[in-house]
Amino acid sequence: MQILLGIVAVIVGYLLGSIPVGLLIVKMRTGKDLRQVESGRTGGTNAFRAAGFTVGLATALLDAAKAAVAVWIARALSPDANIVPVLAGLAAILGHNYSIFLAERDPKGRFRLRGGAGAMPALGGAVGLWAWTFPFVFVIGAVVLFTLGMASVATLTVGLAIIVLFALRASMDLMPWVNVVYGLIAELILIWALRPNIQKIFAGTERVVSISLAGWLRARKANAESGGGTKDS
Repeated sequence: MQILLGIVAVIVGYLLGSIPVGLLIVKMRTGKDLRQVESGRTGGTNAFRAAGFTVGLATALLDAAKAAVAVWIARALSPDANIVPVLAGLAAILGHNYSIFLAERDPKGRFRLRGGAGAMPALGGAVGLWAWTFPFVFVIGAVVLFTLGMASVATLTVGLAIIVLFALRASMDLMPWVNVVYGLIAELILIWALRPNIQKIFAGTERVVSISLAGWLRARKANAESGGGTKDS
């Protein structure tokens, strides 16, 4: 019976993660299909690009919440199995990145599942495992995002911060080591999802969020160059 409940918890985690929150909110607010905007992902950063800061923030928080709820449900169904909440949290990340509700055919006719990159569900799953994860990791991710301006780097930083935080707590016997495994696998999922972005980072062509320090400096440089060109002509 416990094995069955564990399987149910993981399936519920995937289905919760699959809810395309950003797609729904942006559609209701602007009528846009988020899959047709910029990166085509359904997470908070792309929702911000499509509909502004408030929508982006709401999307990010709700994406985290759905993974946290998945872990809490798993804990309720399997209170004595530490691995089940971890698997449910990872399933929520996979659901977010590869949503069963966003199945489609790509231009070449191949079947695919659309979704986000997984940063906020990864954080949400970690919050389900330890509630105080949120302020620590959210602040670190926000600082990286609003300074470097690259959502992909902030996403990878979230996964790394979870690993470090959970490893420190596990080393002090404050949580089971299986939670560290959650962080490691979550980071691998994020890296896999961000393969194109990582290539762009090394190529120097990765997108920069406009409301970041890097975005401000880039805009300032562009304005200066534009003004200089006008003056010279």
